[in-house]
Amino acid sequence: MLSESGADRPADSEGDGPVDATFKAIESVARSGAELLLFSVNAVTQGTESQGEVTVRLSRGGRIVNGVGADTDIIVASAKAYLNALNKLQSKSQRINPQM
Repeated sequence: MLSESGADRPADSEGDGPVDATFKAIESVARSGAELLLFSVNAVTQGTESQGEVTVRLSRGGRIVNGVGADTDIIVASAKAYLNALNKLQSKSQRINPQM
């Protein structure tokens, strides 16, 4: 379930794994047309409750941005990172054409 402009949007997708399915579900709602260039996972803390930090790099229209997300659940961290990158792509577009 994603929220877009205050409205909940359900999304369901299949993929080569849970991260791929998550990205495809987000993309089915966002329809950004972004291309995933990089997916990286790093442990931020130690132990069984370790927090993972995910970095994604997206490209669209010749522009490349990085998004970062952290959580104890790597799927949640991945979704946060993807959404962070999409928001960066969108915010730049809005600054270029603020009247549109």
